[in-house]
Amino acid sequence: MLSRAATRAFHGLRTAPALPVRRIAPVASTSQRIRFYAKKSGKNDTFKSTKATKATNDPVHPNEQPEFDAAAAPERNTTPSGQPGEPIEEAPQQPQKPLPDLRYGIPSTFGAEYGGAEAKSQKGEHDPNNVTEDPEKEPGPGREGGELPKSAYETSTDRRRNKVANWSYIAFALAATTGGAYLCRNWESEEEEKKHAAAPSGWTPTLMYQRAKARLNGEMSYYTEPTFNKLLPEVEMMPPLTLVLSLEDLLVHSEWTTKHGWRTAKRPGVDYFLRYLSQYYELVIFTSAKSMDADPIIRKLDPYRIVMWPLFREATRYEKGEYIKDLSHLNRDLSRTIIIDTDPSHVKAQPENAIVLPKWKGQPGDKGLVALIPFLEYLAMLQQGGGNFDVRHALKSMEGQEIPEEFARREAKLRAEHLKNLEAEKAKKGKKLGSFVGALGLNSKQGQMVLADGTNMSEGLAQGKMMIDMFRDIGRKQYETMDKEIRENGEKWLKEMAEEEKKFQEEQMKNMKSGAMSWFGGSAAAPSQQPPPPAAPASETGKTP
Repeated sequence: MLSRAATRAFHGLRTAPALPVRRIAPVASTSQRIRFYAKKSGKNDTFKSTKATKATNDPVHPNEQPEFDAAAAPERNTTPSGQPGEPIEEAPQQPQKPLPDLRYGIPSTFGAEYGGAEAKSQKGEHDPNNVTEDPEKEPGPGREGGELPKSAYETSTDRRRNKVANWSYIAFALAATTGGAYLCRNWESEEEEKKHAAAPSGWTPTLMYQRAKARLNGEMSYYTEPTFNKLLPEVEMMPPLTLVLSLEDLLVHSEWTTKHGWRTAKRPGVDYFLRYLSQYYELVIFTSAKSMDADPIIRKLDPYRIVMWPLFREATRYEKGEYIKDLSHLNRDLSRTIIIDTDPSHVKAQPENAIVLPKWKGQPGDKGLVALIPFLEYLAMLQQGGGNFDVRHALKSMEGQEIPEEFARREAKLRAEHLKNLEAEKAKKGKKLGSFVGALGLNSKQGQMVLADGTNMSEGLAQGKMMIDMFRDIGRKQYETMDKEIRENGEKWLKEMAEEEKKFQEEQMKNMKSGAMSWFGGSAAAPSQQPPPPAAPASETGKTP
């Protein structure tokens, strides 16, 4: 059973005259297919109009159903319309641009869009997509090409902000000018001018600049110079020589591991080194570490306070990224001061007073520190001889040498000569001891001198001992006495020092509390801090003493 549309198309083809028309197969619509598939057997479901259908030669109207237009052809959909027989000109193909590289993200088109818009605006072309502007209207003098001036678009807040900014610029300029003139002023005293000899008083531009620079450097010295000009106080009874020791990699070595964290090792022989030399030198530990880090280590290293003075990073001079230990601020005579360090940059201010040793990395069998004792002991002996003794001359003679090995070689050579002279004097019969003492360069009074341990110098020389041997014997006896006192009374001393420190902290806390209470209670002291009233005289109390 054919559908209604198909039936009409079939009858129209039979009645229409024969025309050279391309046959086009009819295509059933969706509704037609649905009716076709929904057809039941034995029943005719074809739509039948109640009105009689009048047969026409062209039952299909192309206006209503263009798919049945007999004049339609595939060329009409694929080729442009034109006069028949004319050749069709094809548009030249544009070269395809290379595709963008999207591996590093999508490229921005802002440059092309903005550049194109700017070029159009310069040429006077109007963007057809912009419907908010009049293309025939010239831009006005105001902001964004508007009719009003720029000030018309400013709010009162903008005006206040601009006003404050302008006044701030003026104030800054005045302050900079005044400050510069104040820094360039002449020195106020002769002492200040002598202190800055490179920038004397005067009103030339060069001198003014030098004075301003000197004053600015003086302000920065708070952060680069030592905290005090005199780091050590003046002590009446102090040893004649000063020995300054570094802490890190000289007396101790600290290292960090993932297993144990921070650990600090004490160098072998450091206790003997400090206790033995404390009888000849004023010991000072000078470290470039911060006090909060180094002070606990020094307390653990020297619990009996053998070292007289600890100095920390605050006492160093900072220059070009390096911490320099300037001995001129120690308030000690540099001719009697020695510093031992492991970093040459720390002692570059006074290299003639320095002994630079290799860094100790924690080796258990190290003897580098103890090996310096004989040389330092010899300098202490020379100092006791009087005269214009200068440790820098002795250190200059050891320049470029390993001090322990060189001093041992010189001492062995001197001992061989001493024994040779002693044997020669003993070979002469009938010669008195005084002549032998004179041969050594000593007078009769020095030959009869009795040392601290009761040894007669002439007798010691006759026994083949040198001065350094007798001096060394005295030092060993004094060290043994000190070591015995520490072993017997060390615990007692530690307890006493802990109690004194606790009392000192309590006093400081009381002073802080009383100072805080004075802010609230006026100048009157607390009742517990007020002194007791004076006792009444005996005549007023009626009692006799």
